[in-house]
Amino acid sequence: MDVRHLQYFLETAKRRSFTKAAEALHVTQPTISKMIRTLEEELGVELFDRSSRQIVLTDAGEAVLAQAQQIVRSVQQLSVQLGDVVSMRKGQIRIGLPPMIGAPFFPELIAAFHRLYPGIGIRLIEEGGRTVEQEVENGSLDLGVAVLPVDPLKFDQFAFVKEELRLVVHKEHRLANRKSVRLAELSREPFLMFQEDFTLYERIPQACIQAGFKPDIIYESSQWDFLSAMAGAGLGVALLPETICRRLDPAKVVDITLVSPSIMWHLAMIWRKDGYLSFAAREWLRFSREWLFEPER
Repeated sequence: MDVRHLQYFLETAKRRSFTKAAEALHVTQPTISKMIRTLEEELGVELFDRSSRQIVLTDAGEAVLAQAQQIVRSVQQLSVQLGDVVSMRKGQIRIGLPPMIGAPFFPELIAAFHRLYPGIGIRLIEEGGRTVEQEVENGSLDLGVAVLPVDPLKFDQFAFVKEELRLVVHKEHRLANRKSVRLAELSREPFLMFQEDFTLYERIPQACIQAGFKPDIIYESSQWDFLSAMAGAGLGVALLPETICRRLDPAKVVDITLVSPSIMWHLAMIWRKDGYLSFAAREWLRFSREWLFEPER
């Protein structure tokens, strides 16, 4: 059954005339008659009593009328809603953000996007970078921010920041007056580290092992401000990105250039390779790429 059959039936029932229904729908009268006859054959009932000059609905026609009105309204509403989605007036985007990434980069971006597309909801899920990758891959998230590199066979991406990690210590720490510190010089320091689901949880210990020691991790957290506060209390050292270090209280901590080796913090927006992206998600990618600026462009 084609929805047009129901639309032609409703117009005919409204006007009680095949000819007037044809004029209203801008089709020929035989077309209307054929459509109604096809519908009657499919349903196995007569919908109109054609014995008088002005056609009237049969009992079966009255029963079909109520259902047809509901079906056509639903189809019309669906068309409107799809139109809203296609034109980005409605929708929802699920975005995964590691906690230390959200505050420096995204509040103004999200506000600007919301002003442009107020009908699109953005659901932010705060997880570590490794968890974000897993949930983008399995479809729980539409998009996410991760620390590069990521598997190019699984994800498409655009990069938007590339920084080095800096050493954060208490202002009275023995290294506080240094302009740079070699990673090996931290071999006897207690480390304040991000939790296991963060990419840096693996990245930092790997760099330490390459520098000749295994870091003594005394505390793990998902919050960069708590790690910096712990460093400010003299409980250990933390390695944090430059963007985060610019937000720290210089009265409590000092951030120092880390060398030999430096540890990179390279961020990218990622999405599942060959996966479906909604109209809203694709517009978010376009908008955020322009907003955040892609260094490689």
